[in-house]
Order: sequence, then structure tokens, then C-alpha cells
Amino acid sequence: MKAQAALNQVCRNERNLRVNPRRRFMVRFIASVAPTLVACLGSTMCQAQGHATGQLQVPSVAVQSLRSKFDSKPVRIIVPFAPGGSGDITARLLAEQIQRRGGPQVIVENKPGANGIIGAEAAKRAAADGSVLMLATTSTHSANPSLYRQLPYDPVKDFFLVGHFGTGSTLVLVKPDAPYQTLADLVADAKKKPGQLHYGYFNASSHVPGALISQLAGIELQAVAYKQIANAMTDLIAGHLQVIFVDSVAGDSYASSGKLKVIAAAGAQRLPKYPQVALITESYPSYDVSGFLGLAIPSGTPESIRSLWNQALNEIILSEPMKSTLERYGFYPKSMTLQDLSRFVGEEQARWKRYVGLAKIEPQ
Repeated sequence: MKAQAALNQVCRNERNLRVNPRRRFMVRFIASVAPTLVACLGSTMCQAQGHATGQLQVPSVAVQSLRSKFDSKPVRIIVPFAPGGSGDITARLLAEQIQRRGGPQVIVENKPGANGIIGAEAAKRAAADGSVLMLATTSTHSANPSLYRQLPYDPVKDFFLVGHFGTGSTLVLVKPDAPYQTLADLVADAKKKPGQLHYGYFNASSHVPGALISQLAGIELQAVAYKQIANAMTDLIAGHLQVIFVDSVAGDSYASSGKLKVIAAAGAQRLPKYPQVALITESYPSYDVSGFLGLAIPSGTPESIRSLWNQALNEIILSEPMKSTLERYGFYPKSMTLQDLSRFVGEEQARWKRYVGLAKIEPQ
């Protein structure tokens, strides 16, 4: 009990580090031995209210090892899309969790453009020392090889996947006052107005679903390209578009706020947050499109560092609050080794090559 009381005092003192500099050395010394005390007590560290990074987490050996390697410079996560998308949201949540577990400083850097190609090129050229990672997506690693004839990077040769946030779901969104309650309503209207309904897209995961639905349902939806998600959503809300197919992480805030309405979803099962919303596969069984989010690292990175990142990411992704947050958005994370991830990338490329073919999208 005395040891637990000491830990509680550490937590209370943490918030006073900045205003009581004389205590800094002693408090940090006690904090350094806290993990051992916690293990002996079989309990967890308490919440440090007012701490700069929020609630303290039980320190991770793998994450702290990353800190020792990158103590002199921050880690960068390159997100190849604009702020507000699923990759950006997930990367920032991960950065926060790394730092709460005693890891290195993490900076999220958005490099949007060309369906993720600009950001992927930047990550490809980065130092292969483990300090730069890329938020890998369906677009960058699965679909782009089939959408572009001359891709300036190779997802397999230029990168190693070191983490996997899960395979996600898609939301089909329309305006709240749109005359559609279900996907069947949208299809029926599209058949009455061939070529008059428009959907916006800003990456492969939002482009291919609309094209595939057009083929499966025998309708003609017009695709409108956007550089970033915010612009497409603004036009949908304004009525310039009739529908958008977007991953559940990015689309949830619009649906939850009432700005847009969900009329269908895609995924392995109905989403817990939208149990009343039917899956696309309930009407079109051959529609099995799904996307993923992961972390990639330049291919020249030593295996020891790749393994360390893999271990740290598996720990964080499968721990709270990250696991439940991802699941709430329809992503179902699981632990994957480096070998598992290597196989996964190849399988996803083959899957999306088939999707692109079925959707009859000509490579650029």
C-alpha cells in the first residue's frame, strides 16, 4: 500500500513539474522506477490530471526503446492526404498514444496530392533509419498500382509495412433532406436520371466503390475528382453532389453531426454505431470492397528497427483506448508480424486489381 501511495503522489506531482522546478529531479527519479513498482503491485498507474500529454499509460518497453533510438530527433509520420481524412485522424491518435507511453516525440506531416503519390514519394526518399514512417492506405499500397500506368514508387519494393490498424468500412452519405433512405432509393433515382447523379472522390477508396456500384446496379453515376475530402464534403452538403462513398472514420463526424445521412455501409458486418443501416452486400453480394490503414517504413530500414516498430505498434493498436476507437469506426485491428504484413500487401494489390477491373476504370 505504501508503494501504491508513492505512485499516486508521483501522478499528482507530475502536473507541478513546470511550476515547481526544484522538484523535477526527484519526481522524475521516482517516476523512472514506477513501472517496477506497478508490476510488483499488479496495478496500473493513476491518471495524471493536468499532465501535458493527458492520461498516463503503462510504459511500453518497445515504445521506450524507440525513444532511446530517436531521442535526438522527432519521429515523423507522413500522411499522404489532407487533414480530416481517416489516415490523418488515425495518425494523430497514434502519435498521441506513442507519447503517452513514454515514446519519442511524433510529428504528423500532411503531404496531400495525386491520390497519395506525393506523400509516398516523400516517404520513399526519407532517411531509412526508422525516424520517418508513412500512413499506408488502400490508395497508396493497394489500388494505385492498378490505377496508374507509371507509378513513381513501388509499394512492395520501396516500403515495408510495419503496422496494421485494421480493415475498415465504408459509409454511403447523402444530404439529410435527400429523397433517399436506402441505397435502393438512390439506385432507383439514378435509373430514372441516367448520368445526372454525381459522386465525389478524393482517393481510390472513394472512387472505386462508386464506379463498382454503377456496374453492379446498371446505373450511370458521374465521378467528380477532388484534391481533398473537405472540398468534396462541402459540395455534397451544398447539393452540388448527390452521394459520396467514404471510409467510416472520415465520414462518421459528418453523419454524427447531422450534416449528412448514412444510407448504406460496406464492411464485414453491420456497424455497431449504425446497426439499422444495411450493408451494400445485402443487395449486391459480389460487392466486397474494403480498405485498410497501416504504417509503412522505407525499404532500406534495418530489420531490427522494423521489428521494434512492429512490436510497438502491435502493442498500441491492440490496447485501449486505440482498439475501441478503431472498432467504433468499423476498423477491426489484429496483431500482425512483419511476414504477415508482407503477404497482406500482395493479397490486397491482387484484390484491388480485380476491383478496378470490375469497375471498368482505365489506368491513367
